[in-house]
Amino acid sequence: MTAVIDKPLAFTPEQVETLWQLSTRVRDATSEQTLAFTVLNETLGLVPYRQSAWWRAPLPGVVAAVSGLPQSDPGAPYVQWLGWLCRVLARQGHGQEGIAPVLPRPFGATDVPEEIAAEWAAWLPAYALWIPLLSRTGTLLGGLVFARAEPWTPIELTLFGELTRTWAHAFAAFDPRPSWAARVRSIMRPGPKQRVVLIALLVACVLPVRLTVLAPAEVTPKDPFVVRSPLDGVIDRLYVRPNQVVTSGTQLLALEATTLQSKYALAKKGFDTAQEEYRQTAQLAVTDDKDRLDMALRKGKLDETRVELDYSERQLARVRVSAARSGVAVFADPNDWTGKAVSVGEKIMLLADPRSVELTAYLPVADNVDVMPGGTLTLYPKSSPLSTYEARIDSVSYRAEPTPEGVLAYKVKASFTDVARPPLGVMGTARTSGRRVPLIYYVLRRPLTFVRQWLGW
Repeated sequence: MTAVIDKPLAFTPEQVETLWQLSTRVRDATSEQTLAFTVLNETLGLVPYRQSAWWRAPLPGVVAAVSGLPQSDPGAPYVQWLGWLCRVLARQGHGQEGIAPVLPRPFGATDVPEEIAAEWAAWLPAYALWIPLLSRTGTLLGGLVFARAEPWTPIELTLFGELTRTWAHAFAAFDPRPSWAARVRSIMRPGPKQRVVLIALLVACVLPVRLTVLAPAEVTPKDPFVVRSPLDGVIDRLYVRPNQVVTSGTQLLALEATTLQSKYALAKKGFDTAQEEYRQTAQLAVTDDKDRLDMALRKGKLDETRVELDYSERQLARVRVSAARSGVAVFADPNDWTGKAVSVGEKIMLLADPRSVELTAYLPVADNVDVMPGGTLTLYPKSSPLSTYEARIDSVSYRAEPTPEGVLAYKVKASFTDVARPPLGVMGTARTSGRRVPLIYYVLRRPLTFVRQWLGW
């Protein structure tokens, strides 16, 4: 039933004017609903017809508008039958992606399957017209159906052909952007391009890449001197500030000495008393044998009090702690230590050489990639995003321990190999590499681990 035009057809002035007005109305539409209403109802002023409908792709599509109604009812039998008809026409290749028809196609009941043709007389007149609308890329936007009781003339088909491009351009402006799922389905649809994409994906999946992992890290002192509490007591005062440079002999802190001073005073008093008693007994022992025997007891008590006095004096001298070597005082807020009770050997601060530093990284258990001594670490400092520092792994802890953030991680120690080294205390992110694995394993390693732990296999 396709019309064949043997010679050019001339439009009347009235048809040209109506065509121009209709194209203007179509371009001025502000929504798809307004555009569909204009196309389905106002085209009647150019070409006579009885019924029309707008079917929106992609498959299975939906009849979005019908002539004579402001809004179509998806559950109406007429609308459902029209949707069935439009899907069949679209699947027949008239306007599908990759085919570029530009002329409207007349059709009738004999051109559709029998199950659709059986209900044709109940819904449409004898002669219908299918107008597929394509985007610039050849994608099917939808289709228009016009129907009437008389055959379509060549001049009318030409008029519809002129309007088809205008309608397609207008509907494309309101066509929603395809979702990612639709794009993936389009890419994976069988064809030469899809085979190339699949081959490229397969090749990419087996490309060998190194396992890499990122871990929080900080620059710590190497072989620092630990300043510990010399005895049980309470810290009275800290004489240095955090990160202060000190020299050997600089006073660092002092413990509360009131109790020790009292003990020293009692020991001094006891020693003086024992010394006086021994002197008196020694004088009397010259003439009295009994006092000569007491002199040995007084001598023992004098020695005992002397030991107590010496011990109290040494303890009192230890309440002031001085630096044993030069370095930088590494500790937290001084207010956290002032007035705090400490026990013998408790660490208070570190004395670190700012020129002797190392990198300490905390490798989470979930990201362990079999890091071994001799490997490399790359530090990316937070305070200097354009700088990087290379380090060689010296040791990896045997067992994982909780970090201050509560993450179970292995402690990794590394020495810097570059001449330029970051300042002490710098924090950042360390990257380390493991063995080479296929790219697909690199991408799915964490999800596979989670699934395996969840399923228990």
